[in-house]
Amino acid sequence: MTDTPAEREAESTWARLRRRKVVQWGLVYVAAAWGFLQGLEYVSDAFQWPAQIRQIALLGLLIGLPVVLVLAWYHGDRGQQRISTPEVAILTLLLLLGGGAFWYYQRTGEAGKGAAATARAVQTDAASGIKDARPSVAVLPFENRSREADDAFFVDGIHDDILTQLSKVSALRVISRTSVEQFRGTKLSMKAIAEQLGVAKILEGGVQRGGDRVRINVQLIDAGTDAHLWAESYDRELTAANIFAIQSEVAAAIADALKATLTPAERKHLSAIPTKNLEAWEAYQLGKQRMARRTTEALADAERSFQQAIDRDPNFALAYVGLADTLLLQAQYGGVELEAVTARAKMLVAKAQSLDPGLAEAVVSSAMLAEVLNDPLTAEAEFQRALELNPNYATAHQWYGSLLQYLGRSDDALVHARLAAQLDPWSAIVRNSLADMLIGRGQFADALTELAKAIEIDPSQPNAYFSIGLVNAYAFGRIDQAVPWIARSVELDPGNPTALAYLAGMYFDLGDDATAERFVAQSLRVDKGQGPADFVASLAALYRGQSDLALKHAQNALKAMPQSNLSLALLRNADLRTNDYTSARGHYARAYPELHATVAPRVDRANFWAAIDLALVLRRSGDDAAADKLLDLSDIAMRGLPRLGEGGFAIADVQMYALRGEKAKALSALRAAEQAGWRGPLWRYYRDHDPSLDSIRNEPEFKAVSADIVRDMARQRAALAARPKDAPLELTDASR
Repeated sequence: MTDTPAEREAESTWARLRRRKVVQWGLVYVAAAWGFLQGLEYVSDAFQWPAQIRQIALLGLLIGLPVVLVLAWYHGDRGQQRISTPEVAILTLLLLLGGGAFWYYQRTGEAGKGAAATARAVQTDAASGIKDARPSVAVLPFENRSREADDAFFVDGIHDDILTQLSKVSALRVISRTSVEQFRGTKLSMKAIAEQLGVAKILEGGVQRGGDRVRINVQLIDAGTDAHLWAESYDRELTAANIFAIQSEVAAAIADALKATLTPAERKHLSAIPTKNLEAWEAYQLGKQRMARRTTEALADAERSFQQAIDRDPNFALAYVGLADTLLLQAQYGGVELEAVTARAKMLVAKAQSLDPGLAEAVVSSAMLAEVLNDPLTAEAEFQRALELNPNYATAHQWYGSLLQYLGRSDDALVHARLAAQLDPWSAIVRNSLADMLIGRGQFADALTELAKAIEIDPSQPNAYFSIGLVNAYAFGRIDQAVPWIARSVELDPGNPTALAYLAGMYFDLGDDATAERFVAQSLRVDKGQGPADFVASLAALYRGQSDLALKHAQNALKAMPQSNLSLALLRNADLRTNDYTSARGHYARAYPELHATVAPRVDRANFWAAIDLALVLRRSGDDAAADKLLDLSDIAMRGLPRLGEGGFAIADVQMYALRGEKAKALSALRAAEQAGWRGPLWRYYRDHDPSLDSIRNEPEFKAVSADIVRDMARQRAALAARPKDAPLELTDASR
């Protein structure tokens, strides 16, 4: 049978391919490429090379195949391959450029698809915006498989300890307990949980306690594939030593599974046994859970639990840390006198560090104590040392950020606040702290978003309600909208004198002195020497014209809050009335010694208010050069701050212009503040009592601005009175 022209053409093409050895070269290339990839995979596993190396090699080999086939066809005349050196160089360059372009667009495409956290080599947390390339893991709350419901806190304690052990491995990024707690009993898939937490691996498990035995089952899961990477079951006698041994074994096994290298110090800490007393360990766990609530009642309960842990094991370092932290928090949230707290906390921290010098938690407590004692340099050094010991300690980042904010280093403060949010994205307290940083930068809408998230996480936490109230009052000038938020904070924590004092101050600003006085009395009843109640009581006495009583309360407030600017100002004002400039300067020398340096006084965002107040004293005493120096430095320190909000400069510029004798600028700045929404805090004090404004107080524009604020306060007072008592709390458009 005769072949068709098409068949003859096909046969001719196939013959030409064979003659030019295109087929042979193609088969040899594919075989060689396969062998190379197999060898590369073995070497990559042995040396733990990143997966990108194999991906790049595969892409290069795929692009190289058509290049080899073209070369074979072009140079394979009668089986002889000939290619010049320039051609080799050109084709190699084209191969590299093509492979690089292909790789770039492939990676860009993946990013555009919004790949889940489990598929990323570099993790990014939505709340923090900070990237972290370390292997990431979240430890979900363990299931209580015991028959007794009372064993729940025991199970939570084991879960918390395993999480804490893992967080000490610097090569891992570990999500904090408060964040994973949100997924207790969840129906979400592992992949969905991982995406919300920004992690690649998840550890889950269960605990069963029965008699003198404990059984712990754990398994490590790849959230992207749902594959089980590692699992183990531990059945041991119920002793503290066995519990810690299991926790150490689990942490080491997970680190090994995630190919995280442990330092010698980390291995030592993982193998340490904090206490051999099971009852002490249980009391400590209960104290930690109660301390996390941050209400005055819960903190008092935590204090008792930590003390019980110490009583059962006097060598339990972590129990001393817990008790010290609780006492310092009580000074902040209410319940104890600051002076008594600091003395006791100092002894507790020293004891903890003597028992375990490398304990990061104790170093953080030492930093917090130094901050309370007004030693920021020591505090910063201690925070940095703690983060070297445990970079995954969210609380260290959170509290360090607060210190940096106080020191006026808002950019650095925000970095650490975001790191804390990355490590603990579902912590209401951490979200609230991040919001405080944003408020100090004037980013009020972003702050409200964080505060709303904090309430969503834990509606029973009073802090976020309080902060939203402050934003409404002092960032937007809407005290009528602020009061219900502060009142809600008081309902959730009636023992907190600070919230009560702010509520009294807001009613004073509104002109409702009768209601304000009731909250002053309530604050005085619950305040135990912390200062906020005496602070607002001094204000109340001043408004009533009782100057001696105002001074008495101001002196009491200064014992607990040595840098209270209003209290210092009231004492200063009394001295100025008698021309006692030495005494007036002495108040500031004790509270702010850095302002009295002869050559170079230090003025920053933490003390510029005091510097302006001291400049008035210097001006009155005839030391104009020193006064001008402080005013100039204060002007520099204020730059970049928002006018409004708790961290804003409010009308500090008005005070500076007035003290310099620049009345027109002072009045213009006062009007600008009023139009921007400035309504305090303490606007009545500035209107009637601040001697810095004496030079402009009788000016028509000053009186006109004051009258406009009075009218607005009357309108807001009426709006607040008309608000239904059961009206829901809402973030209004004005608040955003």
